[in-house]
Amino acid sequence: MTIVFRTFLGVLLVTLVLWILRGVGLLTFIQGGVLWLGIFLSIAMGILTAWQNSKRW
Repeated sequence: MTIVFRTFLGVLLVTLVLWILRGVGLLTFIQGGVLWLGIFLSIAMGILTAWQNSKRW
């Protein structure tokens, strides 16, 4: 597992946990922009991971 893939999984996990806890009502003080930032960062890291895995070394 590369560092980019591990970073992707970490960002995705944190975003999902924040989203679920905000939906349940435990973290209602977190603004929606923070969640959007996590979602966009997860997408960007996923694209970067796919691009890195498609390279032939």
